[in-house]
Amino acid sequence: MELNLKNPIIFFDLETTGVDVVKDRIVEISLVKVSPGKSEPEVKTRRIRPTDDNGQTMHIPEEASAVHGIYDEDVAGEPAFRQIAKSLADYIKGCDLGGFNSNRFDVPILAEEFLRAGVDIDLKKRKFVDVQTIFHKKEQRTLSAAYMFYCGKPLEGAHSAEADTLATYEVLKAQLDRYEADGDLPNDIAALAEYSSHSRMADFAGRIVYDDQDREVFSFGKHKGRLVEEVFRKEPSYYDWMMDGDFPLYTKQVITRIKTQMK
Repeated sequence: MELNLKNPIIFFDLETTGVDVVKDRIVEISLVKVSPGKSEPEVKTRRIRPTDDNGQTMHIPEEASAVHGIYDEDVAGEPAFRQIAKSLADYIKGCDLGGFNSNRFDVPILAEEFLRAGVDIDLKKRKFVDVQTIFHKKEQRTLSAAYMFYCGKPLEGAHSAEADTLATYEVLKAQLDRYEADGDLPNDIAALAEYSSHSRMADFAGRIVYDDQDREVFSFGKHKGRLVEEVFRKEPSYYDWMMDGDFPLYTKQVITRIKTQMK
């Protein structure tokens, strides 16, 4: 079943130096752009040289290379993320986003890379469709199993960004074929984004979430469940602790906005 689209949607997958949203970097990105009225998606894939905050090339750990097959020499001549950030932001402008486990990993790490590059892109205006969440709510499997289950064939080239991204797009279309008739998985990006979300997050890492009154509350630590604004008023040092701590840049941006609004 083809997607019912109001806006273009980009399915994307990242290969990275690791799984830490704060510390790790992108080494490959693949995007499958599906536009209303077009039968064939547009596929773009490129490798990226990971760099630290000082612009120095980072080593790709061997355990990461063992998963995705990308080594230091494979990205030696590639641009750093900050060199492609503006053109990438322009490419995804106005598009919704989809992926496999993207809400918990790919979207947060992409947001961090944009912030480090100094490119202002408001991802919170987008709708996010996480195909893994739909799959787990329905069948409880991995991407390769999902591809076999829904598409009836093995996933060739698993753990390469392009193969995983194309597979994600195919799996979502097959999920719609299978579940739309149930009435709980409509062919609508807004509804799919709502269905595939775990919670209403104020930041991509899920440290701050919205309660049923659309107020920001902490989802972790000793203040879990408490209003962020309330905590900052009664314990101002908690804001300083978070800003000095090992939290994602986007989380720090969110709490700074809340702190500023309090004034």
